[in-house]
Amino acid sequence: MAGTNLTLRRRQLASRLRELRHATGMTVDQVAQELLCSPAKISRMETGQRGVSQRDVRDLCRIYGISDDKLVTQLMTLARESRQPGLKQEWGDLGNDAIYVYMDLEAAAVSITELQTAFIPGLFQTEEYARALIRGLLPRIDQELLERRVEARMKRQLLLTQTEPPRYWTFIDEAALLRRVGDAATMTDQLEQVLRLAQAPHVTVQVIPFDVGAYMSADGPFVMFKMKDPAVSEVVYVEMLDRVEYLEKPAELEIYREAVEIIRAAALSPNESIRRIAEAKSYFSAALPRSDRLSPGEQ
Repeated sequence: MAGTNLTLRRRQLASRLRELRHATGMTVDQVAQELLCSPAKISRMETGQRGVSQRDVRDLCRIYGISDDKLVTQLMTLARESRQPGLKQEWGDLGNDAIYVYMDLEAAAVSITELQTAFIPGLFQTEEYARALIRGLLPRIDQELLERRVEARMKRQLLLTQTEPPRYWTFIDEAALLRRVGDAATMTDQLEQVLRLAQAPHVTVQVIPFDVGAYMSADGPFVMFKMKDPAVSEVVYVEMLDRVEYLEKPAELEIYREAVEIIRAAALSPNESIRRIAEAKSYFSAALPRSDRLSPGEQ
């Protein structure tokens, strides 16, 4: 994808600028006073919430006393690359700019850990399931926008079949396996796809059975991204009805790491999970007309 890694570049630059300020012992307020801007602008630059111009980088390097021309050039390059046209230009308007940030992080991650409590994870969804799900969540969505979102979701899934795919570990609540999205045929095909993708060596699927009861984050699905660059912290994506949040403070990350460990221990093993998914598939398959349940050789 043309825009891939722009979010990562911005986060790399933010991390470096934050490190350079800390090395000088300057506060955000002091830097803002030198740069003749608001402290909020400095904070947003250092957290990757806004782009950084090459002029900003040049002025910050002067303020921090950076005399290493090679370092200045590297930072200027990151600033330029982080402001290039990205996924929005490639895909057009998907109705929510947070989608592009998510896609960039997903494409740049070396490890993705996901909890889904209500629906099948996006990287596993079939086209029909995705279309029915998006339509259900956004009943007033324009048909053209719906199709662009479905197309983008299908393109994202190439991530799992590329030459060097990320390590993908997903926890799926049993409710997501049994919640009908679309018709029985859609669910049968969807669960078959989960079974197929779960066989990949870089993919691990664990089902959280109903009898686990309450567990950490049962009321809030999340996705944790880990980047190859050690200077860039992990990021946790949390989606709510009216907004999304990207969490990266150490205390926030620690809570979600704890949740992952607790959920991993409580969920079914990967082999047991495969059996539970197969059972759910049989449940929906049994609801199909007999002719649809038979293989071509049996008809």
